[in-house]
Amino acid sequence: MQINTANLNHVRPLRSSASSNDEQVAGARDLKKAYGDFVGKTFFGQMLKSMQQTVGKPAYLYGGQTEEIFRGQLNEQLADHMTKASAEKFADPMFRQQFPKQAALLDEAKKKSAAGMTDLSALRRR
Repeated sequence: MQINTANLNHVRPLRSSASSNDEQVAGARDLKKAYGDFVGKTFFGQMLKSMQQTVGKPAYLYGGQTEEIFRGQLNEQLADHMTKASAEKFADPMFRQQFPKQAALLDEAKKKSAAGMTDLSALRRR
């Protein structure tokens, strides 16, 4: 199937592109945070689920479906806490590979803020 490019002239993006550099950096930060949350929760959630599947159900005092629901909710909470603690360690390299343009924007903004903090000439007494 071939696409006729003449018919695509009326197609517009859903969201207008960010006009200023600050808006682009803010969008890249939001994207990085959402990506880190997704990667961390997916990874840790699947890890916890797989770990619990290796252990059988107890012979006594098994709670049935209620216990299964509680374990699912507990896994979600554990995955949230584990994501906040360490997801960026393995999500950052993946983010850089998946979104190189946004990663470059964030690096540039970080360098600018670091340069502003090391410029001591602005701290002179008057």
